Amino acid sequence: MDVKGQVSVEYLLVILVIIIILGSVSIPLIRTSINSSMDISKTSDVSNAVNSIANAINVVYANGPGAKRTISVYIPVNSALVYDNVSSLTMVVTNVSTTATGGTNKTVTANVNYKNVTITPSTLTKKWYTVTIEWPVNNNALGPITVTFS
Repeated sequence: MDVKGQVSVEYLLVILVIIIILGSVSIPLIRTSINSSMDISKTSDVSNAVNSIANAINVVYANGPGAKRTISVYIPVNSALVYDNVSSLTMVVTNVSTTATGGTNKTVTANVNYKNVTITPSTLTKKWYTVTIEWPVNNNALGPITVTFS
C-alpha cells in the first residue's frame, strides 16, 4: 500500500514541476503579447482620429469657401497634431514598441489636399473632442481652413 501512495505523490510532484515550468515560460509571453496588442490598439485609434480629421478637411476643401463640418473624434494619447504646410497631418504616438528591439514613438500621417490649414489648439490631451473644420469666406483671398478642437 505504501508504494502506491508514494507513486501518487511522485506523479503530483512531477505535474506540479511541469506546471511551474510552463507558467514561468508562458506568463512573460502573455504579458508581451498583451502590451503589443495595446500598442497596436492605441496606434489604430490615433490613425482613425487623424484620418477622420483629414477626410473632413478634404470634404470642406471640396465644398469650397464657406463650407463647415463638425465631427467627434477620440484622441487616445497626449500629443500634438501637426500640419506640415504641404500636404499632411501628423500625430506622434508615444510609448509604443515600434520594432522588436524597442523604439518608443510611432508617427501617424494622413494626407490633406489643401495647403493652408490652421489647427487650434495643436497640443491635445487624451479625451473625446468635437472638431469643427471650417473654410471661412475671405475677401477675394483663399484663407486657411481652420480646425478647432473643443
